[in-house]
Amino acid sequence: MVEDAEVPLPEALPDWDYQMDVHVRRTLQVDLDRVRRQTGLAADAALMLSAVWTATGSNLSGPAQRLRLSKGGTSTLEFDVRLRGTDLGGLLLLDTALVLAERVKDARPSSPRRAGSVLWSDRETLRLQGDAPQFPMAVIDFARTSFPENAAWHLQISGGLESATMGSLLLLVNERNTVTATAFQNAGKPRPVDRIVLSAVYADAARVMVEHALAHEEFVEDADFPDGSLGATLLSLFDQLFPGQSITDVRLRHRQSPALFSSDLQAAVKIFEVS
Repeated sequence: MVEDAEVPLPEALPDWDYQMDVHVRRTLQVDLDRVRRQTGLAADAALMLSAVWTATGSNLSGPAQRLRLSKGGTSTLEFDVRLRGTDLGGLLLLDTALVLAERVKDARPSSPRRAGSVLWSDRETLRLQGDAPQFPMAVIDFARTSFPENAAWHLQISGGLESATMGSLLLLVNERNTVTATAFQNAGKPRPVDRIVLSAVYADAARVMVEHALAHEEFVEDADFPDGSLGATLLSLFDQLFPGQSITDVRLRHRQSPALFSSDLQAAVKIFEVS
């Protein structure tokens, strides 16, 4: 569901961010009599249809919805699930399973008997993030902060390279800049102008992150930063933007020719290449 419009589940949401909840629906038809017959269960065996979500980016998972099935015949069922964007990230796995709802005491040797036994399952995936790092964001009034009142956004970086990425990065968007704020509101279904704004924000955020990394002398190719740390995230971003180039060479170019470095970065992020 995108802005209350129903669209087929895509392979990816390229403009997703942590402010965007994911709203999905799924309709299923279940022939309960056939299920029980083919699995050797009694005609009154209680079944349950369960949906579970897992987000690889946040390492969180949980039940989305459960529907108990006790009658016979063919049932048409619908899952309607809304997942908070702050709980997600990476690859979103949506698992649907038909399971035995209760333990069966006098089951056949070849039939399922334990509660939770899976009779059928299916998995759909939705990529929310690619290889590029994403991080929390907030829309605030810059007039109430120390940031310039007319600035459109600000990427805040805190902590050392060993710190966790999620706690070190925060993208702040000025609510007074309606063009930028609206672009993020429309990120799930962006207009051409929104794509241009989002491209500019991404390019600027990448520049700030790379410059922050290059300012640390311990940011080198053979550095061993913990998984999920700011240093590991910055190394991944550097490898994506400057494949085949050494950190030493890029650091030197940034110091000696910042204008050329800026142009190189624009080319690396493919700024304004909107589809």
